[in-house]
Amino acid sequence: MARYLIEAKYTQEGLKGFRSEGASGRRTAVEALCRSLGGTLESFYVAFGETDIYAIVDLPDNVSAAAASLTIASSGAVTLRTTVLLTTEEADAAARKQADYRPPGG
Repeated sequence: MARYLIEAKYTQEGLKGFRSEGASGRRTAVEALCRSLGGTLESFYVAFGETDIYAIVDLPDNVSAAAASLTIASSGAVTLRTTVLLTTEEADAAARKQADYRPPGG
């Protein structure tokens, strides 16, 4: 499974829905979305400021994450930003992996 951070900001219409069903209703909806894609919801936080919702989800792959993002964003109730999260072990493996690269002008 791959892990993703989803940051959501409600539109005016989304806020109306949030007020009517509350945070627990939204969490339940995100849990169901993750399950339908073969994944799980790890954590779900409500915030105030630039971002309204922070969720960490485990999904099988990038295609599933893209499907989740497209499904949520196409509702028009939120704007989203999805970030791929790496474990420390994955980041260490990436740091050790050799790759050929020529910088611009180099």
